[in-house]
Amino acid sequence: MNWISNVVPPKIRSFLRRDTPENLWVKCPESGQLVFHKDLEANLMVVPGSGYHMAIAPKARLAALFDEGEFEELPIPDTPVDPLRFRDIKRYADRLREHRLKTGSADSITLAAGRLEGQPIIAAVHDFAFQGGTLGIAAGEAIVSGMLEAIARRAPFVIFTASGGARMQEGMFSLMQMARTTVAVQRLRAAKLPYIVVLTNPTTGGVTASYAMLGDIEIAEPGAVVGFAGARVIEQTVRERLPEGFQRAEFLQQHGMVDMVVPRPEMRATLARLCKMLAKAPREAAAA
Repeated sequence: MNWISNVVPPKIRSFLRRDTPENLWVKCPESGQLVFHKDLEANLMVVPGSGYHMAIAPKARLAALFDEGEFEELPIPDTPVDPLRFRDIKRYADRLREHRLKTGSADSITLAAGRLEGQPIIAAVHDFAFQGGTLGIAAGEAIVSGMLEAIARRAPFVIFTASGGARMQEGMFSLMQMARTTVAVQRLRAAKLPYIVVLTNPTTGGVTASYAMLGDIEIAEPGAVVGFAGARVIEQTVRERLPEGFQRAEFLQQHGMVDMVVPRPEMRATLARLCKMLAKAPREAAAA
């Protein structure tokens, strides 16, 4: 018998009961280890024991990237909403409204400007919580405008990808963003500005087939799944069993698809070093 619930009057019971937050402890999907949520946040959402990289919110990632955690969030251009008036179980416009309320973001891309070890950079982050980080008109326009802003400011452009691919509710309009973002990457190249891609878990579909694999340097977080089609679809198509670790960051590095695999706590220092190295030549050319 629980004497608090059966004997103590309700008014006094409310003082005795302590509400425990649901997310006080987080279970590692890989090892089953329970981690105190505050410790997990302090370690950039990387499980201390197993090193498993959990999803991290865009603004938390940006705060960990920029000096003093300070950055300017850049506006995303207005774009048509629901151009096809798409509807499945519910209206696409209603889905967008729900995701905007849930994430507090206008779409799946967050743009920011700030300094990384004193050097100005422009960064973009996919938010997988916003409809699987899918690439639609708004996301494509955000990436293009971010790259153009990098050209205007003569700054490196860094993007953190996490996506299920093109957004099916926008049909051919979402596929057009693959070409538009590829052209924007070529403009960065023409301006001799560094373009660095950080592949996070998962990066798939049309995003992988376009700007995600066009970086001057391709970095991946440990264990990240990176590919075009899913492993199960590939197995059913080729009718062969795929190698162990297929499409994982470490497998891709061994086969030359990724330049380096960098743990999240080391990412800031690595990006700062690369930006300084790659941006040196353009600065000297401009001075000459």
